[in-house]
Amino acid sequence: MSPLGSSLAAMDLISIGAVFKTLVFLCFIRSSQGDHFTKLNLPPLLKASRFSTIQHEAYDYIIVGGGTAGCPLAATLSQKFKVLLLERGGSPYGNRNITYLENFHICLADESPESPSQAFISTDGVINARASVLGGGTCINAGFYSRAKQSFVQEAGWDAELVNQSYPWVEERIVHWPKVAPWQVALRDGLLEAGISPYNGYTYDHLYGTKIGGTIFDETGYRHTAADLLAAGNPNNLRVLLHARVYKIVFKTKKGHRKPRAVGIQFKDENGAHHQAFLSRKRGSEIIVSAGAIGSPQLLLLSGIGPRNELKQHNIPVVHRNEHVGKGMSDNPMNSIFIPTKNLPQQSLIETVGITDSGVFIEASSGFSQSPDSIHCHHGIMSAEIGQLSTIPPKQRSFDAVRKYINNKQNLPREVFHGGFILEKIDGPLSTGNLVLVDTDINSNPKVTFNYFQHPQDLSRCVYGIKIIERILKTTHFTNLTANGAGYPMEKLLNMSVTANINLIPKHTNDTTSLEQFCRDTVTTIWHYHGGCHVGKVVDQQYRVIGTSGLRVVDGSTLFSSPGTNPQATVLMIGRYMGVKILRERLGRAAGV
Repeated sequence: MSPLGSSLAAMDLISIGAVFKTLVFLCFIRSSQGDHFTKLNLPPLLKASRFSTIQHEAYDYIIVGGGTAGCPLAATLSQKFKVLLLERGGSPYGNRNITYLENFHICLADESPESPSQAFISTDGVINARASVLGGGTCINAGFYSRAKQSFVQEAGWDAELVNQSYPWVEERIVHWPKVAPWQVALRDGLLEAGISPYNGYTYDHLYGTKIGGTIFDETGYRHTAADLLAAGNPNNLRVLLHARVYKIVFKTKKGHRKPRAVGIQFKDENGAHHQAFLSRKRGSEIIVSAGAIGSPQLLLLSGIGPRNELKQHNIPVVHRNEHVGKGMSDNPMNSIFIPTKNLPQQSLIETVGITDSGVFIEASSGFSQSPDSIHCHHGIMSAEIGQLSTIPPKQRSFDAVRKYINNKQNLPREVFHGGFILEKIDGPLSTGNLVLVDTDINSNPKVTFNYFQHPQDLSRCVYGIKIIERILKTTHFTNLTANGAGYPMEKLLNMSVTANINLIPKHTNDTTSLEQFCRDTVTTIWHYHGGCHVGKVVDQQYRVIGTSGLRVVDGSTLFSSPGTNPQATVLMIGRYMGVKILRERLGRAAGV
């Protein structure tokens, strides 16, 4: 699915202006805890400002980032050691926009200060988002769960036996089988008729052909996130702070020791007050950064680990020079085709996937919904209007232009928003870019470049994927869904995607005749970006930061490519996997895991 495109095609836009203060207030109430919170028996989730009032103690592990990897990592380590987990965002519990599938699009559009997602636009012109909530990306994604292929595990040098124990640990707690929606059934049958076979049924495994994957949404449409995994920890050992923005890792250098040692962190609470937390002096205590592919390299740079010239530019003292921090950033490009239907299809996110041996994945989404009690928020730059603003010169992109578009949209017949998406995305990818600091404010997004389709093989795979979609759309499983029962010409469907203006990339007149140009001009993200702290360049095989001691990075920033069709399963697994590995390294058989 292209949720940004979906927002363009389907969202009823809220007005802006007089009601803004009310909407921000409604966003604020999301921090309240929901019923699911009490059922889970989670450790207390404390605001960061409470840190100064609680008993000060040293921790065996300080984990920066309570996201997809950080939560299972913290839960595992807390079984034997004192753990402090710091999350820059708030709680997902009590926030209906996170909780319910039907409100999926709202979190991504929300640009209020309390939003669980933080928008950014890469220098390529593609609108993107990063999580800012306990549970990380599992709170704002489409929920699809599929493991990495076996060769990925082998190339990573992971212990296969422990990997095969760590995936089920996650699955038993938060993963479900979907009740497959009609649009997903049509895709399944269309894929098989188009030759993407065999049919592998319901499976978490990465197998060539067509399959139904897992989901973190249960049968009622309720989302289960990485935050739920904290219930598996020892509440007596696990302290969780929310709205804690870590801006620096504190190092200590001893005479006779070549490597600076990480000993603590500095962070700001929700009121802007500054705090420090420190590791215990026990051998083996560590800071573990799990802030994601944007946050982890950013924090290393702000703490003095990175390219010398970049650090010097921002007057950051060099702790350890490493030219590879922030390099090798990748984002799996996605291109989608919108198919209008005669009836409004049932809402569905990713459930079915076609996995080709050429490195192209085909998925789909459909419909639009929104619960009446959802939390409406100011949509800002991530609103559907941004697509229209991309056709306006930058200096003319104003709220007046937004209002004009809103007024015009009200005159459109509702039927034009009936339909669904079929999307293609590519494995890898081979194209890479970089991340650099804009300033020294941890709240600022770094400048990120992904260089979509820079590598010719990425572009050729995109073209191949669009051709597969064309074959699928010619099957009766989709032609029967259209108003005339005969389907639409591919050129018409391509033109609809181009005119949607779902990114800030200039469009070309030959978009519908050149599939290569169509891929370049309509590229969007599916939030599978990774890199910036690669294994062998920034961290070693055990994820220890090279040139330092007492510091690791455990998250998607260490990956050279995105695992499987969707990285969620594997990043969750990494958190559990590394937690067990660390316990075994430190305690041996006494680890008990």
